Amino acid sequence: MTGYILRRLLMTVPVMAVVALFVFSLLYVAPGDPAAIIAGEQATPAEMQRIRASLGLDQPFVPRFARWAWNAVQGDLGVSVFSATPVSEMIVQRIPPTLSLMVLTLLISIVVAVPVGVVAAANQGGWIDRLFMSAAVLGFSLPVFVVGYLLAYLFALQLGWLPVQGYRPPSGGVWEYLSRLILPALALSGGYIALIARIARSAMLEVLSQDYIRTARAKGVARQVILFVHALRNATLPIVSIIGIGVATLISGAVVTETVFGIPGLGRLVVDALLRRDYPVIQGVVLVFSFTYVLVNLAIDLAYTLLDPRIRY
Repeated sequence: MTGYILRRLLMTVPVMAVVALFVFSLLYVAPGDPAAIIAGEQATPAEMQRIRASLGLDQPFVPRFARWAWNAVQGDLGVSVFSATPVSEMIVQRIPPTLSLMVLTLLISIVVAVPVGVVAAANQGGWIDRLFMSAAVLGFSLPVFVVGYLLAYLFALQLGWLPVQGYRPPSGGVWEYLSRLILPALALSGGYIALIARIARSAMLEVLSQDYIRTARAKGVARQVILFVHALRNATLPIVSIIGIGVATLISGAVVTETVFGIPGLGRLVVDALLRRDYPVIQGVVLVFSFTYVLVNLAIDLAYTLLDPRIRY
């Protein structure tokens, strides 16, 4: 196992190198002159030159990429063009809101989607199955920002149950902390619940057709025990796989959700950076998101051995 973990960690090096190359190339493939876009129409040639120097556009591509990559490995992601704040410091400040939102969304999605998939598979072809899968298709089809605005209008503006915007750290009180994350997490979890539920249903249908399930039924084992103990345990691998793959959906959805609900997280940071063409911030956030996705998929691969002892690396 240790050797496998080391090999997988080493495999992340070329992956992150390719990601870093694409992220760094944003300065060169973006339409127009980045310095002119940042400086504005009224900028003087001296200001343009200062911005080009701060972005490194006055230097050759290869040496600057090597220097930028080496600094990134050491945790130095550059300095924001507008605020003159280190990008790594800005990212560290924005991680808690985004991490809180993603963890709560993940918990809601798993708690709701897995039972829905199991119950739908147990009632294959029935009205419950059709109802759940129709709801899953609807949840997967609705954009995150539409669901977010509907939830904010109903629960915040009309009913007044929950605040509509902002973020409070846990130190300010548990309810103050959770109340501002419930609506964004529900909006973000809609498509994720639909994805997990459909995969859970398909995996359960395959397991329920196995001989040992029919044997358990013939012995009079309770239906709930068959579904949630024997069958679900053997259907977890596809479910865990799609949970890991769906993290990319959470990352992209967090950008929209944080903007809708005014959460000062990484998603909001990258949106503000895009609007201002703050390329060092954009590069840093995209690099962090990519690295997070690689680590999550590594953790999912390692979890296979815990879920199925027959798997050995």
